[in-house]
Amino acid sequence: MLLYDYRAAPNPRRVRMFLAEKGVTIPTEQINLIKGQHRTAEYMARDPFIRVPLLELDNGEYLGESVAICRYIEELHPAPPLFGRTAQERAFVEMWSRRAEFELLPAVAGAFRHGTEIGKALEPNQIPALAEASKTRALQVMKIFDAVLGDRRFVAGPDFSIADITLLCSVDFGANTGAIQTPDDLQHLKRWHGEVSARPSAKA
Repeated sequence: MLLYDYRAAPNPRRVRMFLAEKGVTIPTEQINLIKGQHRTAEYMARDPFIRVPLLELDNGEYLGESVAICRYIEELHPAPPLFGRTAQERAFVEMWSRRAEFELLPAVAGAFRHGTEIGKALEPNQIPALAEASKTRALQVMKIFDAVLGDRRFVAGPDFSIADITLLCSVDFGANTGAIQTPDDLQHLKRWHGEVSARPSAKA
């Protein structure tokens, strides 16, 4: 297998962290989004949606979308379980992972694309008002996660899961690009961030 990756982007990092937690190594090839390497005819033939990550399977097929790739790896390598063990655990992991992916990550991405200098490479017609609205939404969602983490160790419960991976990659993408920082008063989110960032997989 081969993983098409871009180290600066949050979604490929989600897959790299997932693989690291599983102890699985897959060769990677870097696709630089800022330089437009995902828009070549060769890459578009692999994925018409021109995104990373993209997993090339041993049979020559291509599997896109971060969670789909992670679910495939989970089936091949069930331990440790990162999607939950029981029906209820799996449901709550799915819920919190989706909330991080669809509520926080798009807001952070909007602040990045429309409010940072490097974001101009992906969004040449930046809309400052959209950047500000995205920051406001990101802060709202961070406050929700802060409250949730006030009575549990990890996002979906007592065990580390893909929900934590998704949230970490979303928060770090905002901080690392200068799009948005986690406010100091969100102490539960800060506590969680410090603990999860200390895991070896966070360096993947």
